[in-house]
Amino acid sequence: MNEVLALQGIEKGYMLGTPGAVQVLRGVSLTVARGEVVALVAPSGAGKSTLLHIAGLLDTPDAGMVHLLGQNMAGLADARRTAARRQTLGFVYQFHHLLPEFTAAENIVLPQLANGVSRTTAKAHAEALLARVGLADRVNHRPAELSGGEQQRVAFCRALANRPALMLADEPTGNLDPATSDQVFGVLMEVVRETGLAALIATHNMALAARMDRVVRLERGLVV
Repeated sequence: MNEVLALQGIEKGYMLGTPGAVQVLRGVSLTVARGEVVALVAPSGAGKSTLLHIAGLLDTPDAGMVHLLGQNMAGLADARRTAARRQTLGFVYQFHHLLPEFTAAENIVLPQLANGVSRTTAKAHAEALLARVGLADRVNHRPAELSGGEQQRVAFCRALANRPALMLADEPTGNLDPATSDQVFGVLMEVVRETGLAALIATHNMALAARMDRVVRLERGLVV
């Protein structure tokens, strides 16, 4: 099975206090294969964040199916959805959301502990990930002691902590200046290539999108 993520006919609408629902997604289908990096580009409000939330099992579609590693996620109990997120998915956002009271390594250790990994093994894996992204000398630094680019590299490592099959990223370099964005994205691509996981990355930056394997454009709730 080379297909890690398969979305089929995804529809989603929201009630916003006006008569009828605002339809955000109108039957979106896409796949992401193992080792493939796919750019998701869309105008603001076109539904890319909603689509990522559905792909990441943080929201449920009104219609359509979400398959992860060949398994249909529809109808799973909350506990099983949580387990699937923890074991299969890694998330990176525009803002790093690191826990300020913990060091870089500790931010990467915590999700591993939640997944049942021993502290010794988790710490060794965290340090190896940080070394891979050029932060071996920042292991014991807290987020406030790191630059914006360093913080986002730590966030990438946290997303990889539990060795996911799929990374979902929503504007992962959108909060960085162009030079830092380019550098951090280069590190992200290197790590994704080395680990062979699948990645779906939402971005407004067409120069970054062009560096990925494939570009999927979302407009008015549809893949065009």
